[in-house]
Amino acid sequence: MAKEKPRKALQELLQRAGNQLCADCAAPDPDWASHTLGVFICLNCSGIHRNIPQVSKVKSVRLDAWDDDQVEFMASNGNNAAKARYESKMPPFYYKPTFSDCQLLREQWIRAKYERKEFIFTEKQEPYSAGYREGLLWKRGRDNGQFLSRKFVLSEREGALKYFNKNDAKEPKAIMKIEHLNATFRPSKIGNPNGLQITYLKDNSTRNIFVHHEDGKEIVDWFNAIRAARFHYLQVAFPGASDVDLVPKLSRNYLKEGYMEKTGPKQTEGFKKRWFTMDDRRLMYFKDPLDAFARGEVFIGSKENSYKVLKGLPPSTQGNHWQHGITIVTPDRKFLFACETESDQLEWIAAFQKVISRPMLPQEYAVEAHFKHKP
Repeated sequence: MAKEKPRKALQELLQRAGNQLCADCAAPDPDWASHTLGVFICLNCSGIHRNIPQVSKVKSVRLDAWDDDQVEFMASNGNNAAKARYESKMPPFYYKPTFSDCQLLREQWIRAKYERKEFIFTEKQEPYSAGYREGLLWKRGRDNGQFLSRKFVLSEREGALKYFNKNDAKEPKAIMKIEHLNATFRPSKIGNPNGLQITYLKDNSTRNIFVHHEDGKEIVDWFNAIRAARFHYLQVAFPGASDVDLVPKLSRNYLKEGYMEKTGPKQTEGFKKRWFTMDDRRLMYFKDPLDAFARGEVFIGSKENSYKVLKGLPPSTQGNHWQHGITIVTPDRKFLFACETESDQLEWIAAFQKVISRPMLPQEYAVEAHFKHKP
């Protein structure tokens, strides 16, 4: 009976505003807690807290024994109070991960918040908020696929991220304009838990760069420095826009990635297996997931502009090995794809529908026009 009382009190605390979602990743129904920080967290985040025992001690709300003092501490703190304290000076551009993000982002967010107290003391934000950053990252070679150490320099003043093939090189190997820069963590694709994919536009085509660093904090600081630079660029470009409008534009995760088969414009040649990436309205396909350039790109507009996605392939189609077809109808032609499984097919259709059901923005018409006039 003595055990039941604290457990009942904890169950009631879980119903309080703020405590119904994990304090760190917003996963629903957290059933773990840090009894030294006073926050309710999910099972995944509790594993990260265990790795910083000097800061956080965790218990299961349902399975572990709690004493009255610990329950009292939880009652006088809770997720909203912790957020007000540990996130009080969090810059708007800093990426706040959710439960669907990779382990690295969630771990560095938790360490930044409670261990390093980066959002209590603004001077600790220097590595990503200063507007300038340089350092070495392991970069995958475009042709040989080897990861080699390269110097990277991010300069907000110059509006660019550059990398150099040699540390003392005068001229950069590439200049990536902040205006067209995106960064997203793709650990499983890159084959490294700290793997970051950076993309930029070169002659209106997407160029991929794959990098990693052995230090998780270092690569997440690079990611947030890129977001900070884009934030300040967009503040100048759209002077009337609020932070709420700008933050979603700082970096994009891909709507979907994976293998499909495709056939060419005449639809008479055989289907070939390709790796596809849906990046906003650009559907790109690659021979290999880690290719620097796409073999081709398809622009996906909106239904108002006569774009449609259909389940299945035209009856006369031949040459596909995979049975679960998708047809994308554009104003100019049809694109035919085939998926290996029905679940893949349904996921791709949902991703395409999401884009097609969204009206096009004025700047997207310019992108569409460029695709139409591609040689």
